[in-house]
Amino acid sequence: MSEIETKCIQEGYVPANGEARVLPIYQSTTFRYDSVDTLGDLFDLKTSGHFYTRLSNPTNEAVEKKLAALEGGVGAMVTASGQSAALIAITNIASAGDHIISASAIYGGTFNLFNVTLRKLGIDTTFVNVNATPEEIQALIRPNTKAIFGETITNPSLDVLDIEKFAQVAHKNGIPLIVDNTFPTPILCRPFEFGADIVMHSTSKFLDGHAVVLGGAIVDSGRFDWQASADRFPGLTQPDASYHGIVYTDTFGEDAYITKARVQMMRDFGAQMSPMSAFILNMNMETLHLRMQRHCENAQKVAEYLQQHEKIAWVNYPGLPDNPYYALARKYLPKGCSAVIAYGVKGGKAAAKQFMEHLKLASLEIHVADIRTCCLHPASTTHRQLTDEQLVQAGVSPDLIRMSVGLENVKDIIADIERALKTV
Repeated sequence: MSEIETKCIQEGYVPANGEARVLPIYQSTTFRYDSVDTLGDLFDLKTSGHFYTRLSNPTNEAVEKKLAALEGGVGAMVTASGQSAALIAITNIASAGDHIISASAIYGGTFNLFNVTLRKLGIDTTFVNVNATPEEIQALIRPNTKAIFGETITNPSLDVLDIEKFAQVAHKNGIPLIVDNTFPTPILCRPFEFGADIVMHSTSKFLDGHAVVLGGAIVDSGRFDWQASADRFPGLTQPDASYHGIVYTDTFGEDAYITKARVQMMRDFGAQMSPMSAFILNMNMETLHLRMQRHCENAQKVAEYLQQHEKIAWVNYPGLPDNPYYALARKYLPKGCSAVIAYGVKGGKAAAKQFMEHLKLASLEIHVADIRTCCLHPASTTHRQLTDEQLVQAGVSPDLIRMSVGLENVKDIIADIERALKTV
């Protein structure tokens, strides 16, 4: 199977003769074995299999295989949320005394994770403007820097990450580039094709697409040479005492990173996705290619409408020709720029509040990337913990409205916006 539309439907679960056509839900925490030695081999990582759902489950495994196929990676691991995916993606290779670099314009929850919680764990973060030059990024590299992190399309400022630029700096210094690909999904962009090494998702967004289940995922490209930077990544290249001295790069090769994430980090953090959630996620991903096409079509039309409206102060959408990221969007997102639009209503924060509270079809909610149109005021919600200076760094102005354009008829979406703007 070579085409991504086919992979959405067919990858992950392939029933054998007489088995259920649809992915079964293995709603069990544990699995039965007849041999003590077999269970011992599972614990020692000498053989593969499922013995406790905190580490792996057949339903979850099918979803992981599908995600790996969609992104073009060697393996994946689903998690309880996008936040837990970000946490494990970093702590799998960084620990107390280490350092990471992150684009400053990222989701508010991730910013807080990096800026507050990871610092409490002893992992320092330096934030860099997404438009920084390679030389400016290079100047931030330290001997203990373990990764560079960014979002393909930043949330909510909608900057487009120059993946190749960040990847080149990362690889020059023997460190991986981790990319959050939540907004584009692999339908619109596959970061591995541009040099990224690890991809993560909040599967709660477009991958689920129906606001039904929380979840996250980490996908490993299998291409980063951990052994070439052995001294920088001892957790992967030196013996793990908790598994009788196993060395992940020696034993698992290209699967070293994702294997360690599962058998060490998931073992200890326990942030596993439930089998029921994995089942629902898989079912919804089967229509991902169809949904993303309509999301992009609707968002493009709404952005063009907003841009010409006299009551709109500004519109930020990478699909608009005058957008500063239009050229990068054409390079990395040729199929479309996803469904999220950022814009400001003339009159500032008060006008934004007035406008949003008069929307009827579009709902005001703490979510994004749903089949239903919704909107949010990030400065007073998802990013309210940030200082004014940090808000500027994150690309969040006081009047910014983040709208996630759904799959309704675009005429009805625009009519709803028009009706609400008349109240401003």
